[in-house]
Amino acid sequence: MADTGCSSEGMEPFALRVIGDSMAPEFEDGHIIVVDPGFPLLDGVFAVIQNGDEILFGQYVNKDQQGWIRYLDPALEPVLLKSGFKVKGVVTQRNSRRRKDMRRYQYEHLLAQPNSPA
Repeated sequence: MADTGCSSEGMEPFALRVIGDSMAPEFEDGHIIVVDPGFPLLDGVFAVIQNGDEILFGQYVNKDQQGWIRYLDPALEPVLLKSGFKVKGVVTQRNSRRRKDMRRYQYEHLLAQPNSPA
């Protein structure tokens, strides 16, 4: 994402299309996800993260003071996040062509946990 000099740069929600099946069945190939860069990164949220030169989409896990991206496909190994990784945003909504597939992700239960990293 290019830096345009706008004061709200990086704070507006944006949409991405899911490619692949690493997050199936929750996020199928072709689903559209809404990503909110203003939402805090908490253990258990679905997030888009820049890890070095890679952009990853998965479930953020904070284990033993280290950040990981976990995929829902059990055949895929979790990815250890490098020091200095950047959070692009937290997934707050999933959409597809069918209205019944629309889902909002509420993380209030995670916000209430006393040991959640901010």
